[in-house]
Amino acid sequence: MAEQPTESVTPEKNEAIADTPEHRAEVASKLVDRFAIWSGVAGLLPLPVVDTIAVGGLQLQMLRRISQIYGVAFAENSGKALIASTAGSMIPATSGIGAASVLKAVPVFGTIVSGFVMPVLSAGATYAIGKAFIQHFSTGGTLLDFNPPDYREFIKAQKEKWDSRKAGSKASQSSSERAEATTGAATASS
Repeated sequence: MAEQPTESVTPEKNEAIADTPEHRAEVASKLVDRFAIWSGVAGLLPLPVVDTIAVGGLQLQMLRRISQIYGVAFAENSGKALIASTAGSMIPATSGIGAASVLKAVPVFGTIVSGFVMPVLSAGATYAIGKAFIQHFSTGGTLLDFNPPDYREFIKAQKEKWDSRKAGSKASQSSSERAEATTGAATASS
């Protein structure tokens, strides 16, 4: 008797069957958060230009996965062009990514400085690009009708949101450190 192959359910297929707009947006947002973190890690790669290529590859993969979630046809060449043009519309952030990457070629000082700057810029740019495509796809857009200048203000707002998330985590971290220090001082004086 011939065995029939069974179809395995992969995370990509699970994400592709998001049925309600709210569920799609939630799944896509979690995906963007994950890819933003991965892009930040890729920004830590010590080799100039290789880090930028890795971040670009992660952004392209993120776009492909978001396309699957929203049921939008994905063409790799279109995706590359859109990532480049979207990144180009955010010139200050992307030129900073390139500069931080090249700075890694400077021994010691460049490596240290870019080690702090590159992950933040990479994660922030990936987050903003992902959110822009979620917004575009959720309104019925496709890869073919995406116009980056239309999303310039949206991307700026997402960058500010990313920066506030970063600042909020630092503020909550420092307040918890102050609470620990106060508790430690009270315990030491007793």
